[in-house]
Amino acid sequence: MFCPVLLFAQQNLEGIVYDKDSKRRLGEVQIRNLNTQKYIYNDARGEFRTPAKSGDVLVFKKLGYFPDTIIYNNQTALIINLKENVSAIETVTVIGRKNPEDVLNEIKRDYGKAFDLAKPGDLFSVGMTGAGLNINSLYNMISKEGKNARRFTQFIGKLHEENIIDFHFTPELVRNLIGLEGEDLKAFMQLFRPTYEFVSTSNYYQMVNYIKSKYEVFKLHPNLRPLRELPDIKLDVKKEN
Repeated sequence: MFCPVLLFAQQNLEGIVYDKDSKRRLGEVQIRNLNTQKYIYNDARGEFRTPAKSGDVLVFKKLGYFPDTIIYNNQTALIINLKENVSAIETVTVIGRKNPEDVLNEIKRDYGKAFDLAKPGDLFSVGMTGAGLNINSLYNMISKEGKNARRFTQFIGKLHEENIIDFHFTPELVRNLIGLEGEDLKAFMQLFRPTYEFVSTSNYYQMVNYIKSKYEVFKLHPNLRPLRELPDIKLDVKKEN
């Protein structure tokens, strides 16, 4: 009497996803159940656990690999082998944008004096007459002009880092990958702007994975928006004696 019930009962299916050629485990694989339209991602070890019942159609997808589809037939565990798609290339929209290094070199050329003052050089020098104090270096280090130059070059350094982020994390790339437009695109760009450390050490495919993973978070919180900037408030504070 209970056999039909057991046949269609939902079970927890476990498995591992491998690269078909290298036999290494693959993480960040999407496992979608076409019957329920629910999906999960496996872990970094390639392992997954997902509810399924007999007859469910499961699709395994990963960027850079051909997808694989199976029909679940009450197996207790699955071994999935995905074939790498070496010809798969992301669509890239080329936008005319200055390389951050070119921008920095232009600034250094236009404000060469400030960059020279910001680096005072060696305070002591050894010449034909013996050791001596480099007056120019000492002046650059302690003068108001030298301090202003160092503040200026520090600001330019921060600006250069922001330009590098903007050069790689672009609205065009985000739009092409996840299809956001308008205010949603603007909110996503502000909420998930990557750090300079990440951008400077990641490649294109790591950036693509970063954007797609953050989009999953964005979809889970549709009302998530950046905080509004507070207006500047000037207070008349008098110093007490």
